[in-house]
Amino acid sequence: MDQVNCPAECDTNKSKEEQRASSPSWWVLYKQDIARYKQHRRNASPVALLLTEQGLWALLQYRLASALYRSHLSFVGKVPLLTLAAITQKIIEIVVGITLPYQASIGPGLYIGHFGNIVLSPDAVIGHTCNLSQGVTIGVSGRGVRRGVPKIGNRVYIAANAVVVGSISIGDDVVIAANSLVIADVPAHTTVMGVPAQAINAHGSKDYLDP
Repeated sequence: MDQVNCPAECDTNKSKEEQRASSPSWWVLYKQDIARYKQHRRNASPVALLLTEQGLWALLQYRLASALYRSHLSFVGKVPLLTLAAITQKIIEIVVGITLPYQASIGPGLYIGHFGNIVLSPDAVIGHTCNLSQGVTIGVSGRGVRRGVPKIGNRVYIAANAVVVGSISIGDDVVIAANSLVIADVPAHTTVMGVPAQAINAHGSKDYLDP
């Protein structure tokens, strides 16, 4: 797996304010997204990937809008641009069925392999080199002090139609099986499955992330 340059966006221990201050440029992050897609389609040119991979369309919109949101532009300057970004985000949602709010924190090297029904909360945090399959939801749930949004670690594979919700932490190198409901913390290198999800092994995610 290629080395990932990820000083801020994928540090799930940093606050959003700290991430804003130290985030690399949107283009650096997006190039690493493209590199993940290139691993899966080694014979495709970058142009072919950009034209045919709907996940890259959603990520391009997200990287640009997120950089604007985290920039030091004045409030007056940001408002019209963020309004345009919100409209663009809605168009992307309609066209490709992928919701990546610009307020979310997503590390580089995200791979979205298929069209549709992927929903992230604006408060979601996702580390670097992760995979999201179709139908994945990462959102808010819980009551009282337990209400919140997940923090997803690095190199996490989330399979089709999985739901990850609540104020929980998903460790590095985790695999979340298809159709699982994750509502509790998951330790690093663990594979979970079921409703609610339970640990089934500690093999890690490497074999799932690489093509």
